[in-house]
Amino acid sequence: MAMKKIKFVLNGETCEWEVKPWRTLLEMLREDFQLTGTKEGCGEGECGSCTVIMGGKTVNSCLVPAVEADGQEILTIEGLAHGENLHPVQEAFVEKAGMQCGFCTPGMIMSAKALLDENPEPSENEIREGIAGNFCRCTGYTKIFESIQAAAEAMKGGK
Repeated sequence: MAMKKIKFVLNGETCEWEVKPWRTLLEMLREDFQLTGTKEGCGEGECGSCTVIMGGKTVNSCLVPAVEADGQEILTIEGLAHGENLHPVQEAFVEKAGMQCGFCTPGMIMSAKALLDENPEPSENEIREGIAGNFCRCTGYTKIFESIQAAAEAMKGGK
């Protein structure tokens, strides 16, 4: 099959790329752009480790054909920080110990960011619902909830 040329914005930078039609967005991000923060957990869209924000919504990049990135804005975990300055969600995960092994953390942070962009003052139930597509085997979620609540507070304060 022929390669398809796509144009998209990745972490704020315009990109043009040629992809094979069967390649996933996850494969393109990790292998072609070396953005390895996005993880492959299950490869079936069940665990959330591959979560990125595309067109303002979270997607499981393991399920999205790379050709669907055409014309889209994509944000990965690498695009959140500004130089040495972490995004408030990233800072909160560090300060509140919202991760253990760290494998699920990038996807969890991306889901939390999308949630807080949509709902800056979520209740605990709304946080639970907002990260429902992300699976963590290590933490028991309490520290993750605390991290997201702390990020919401920090973002309210103008951070």
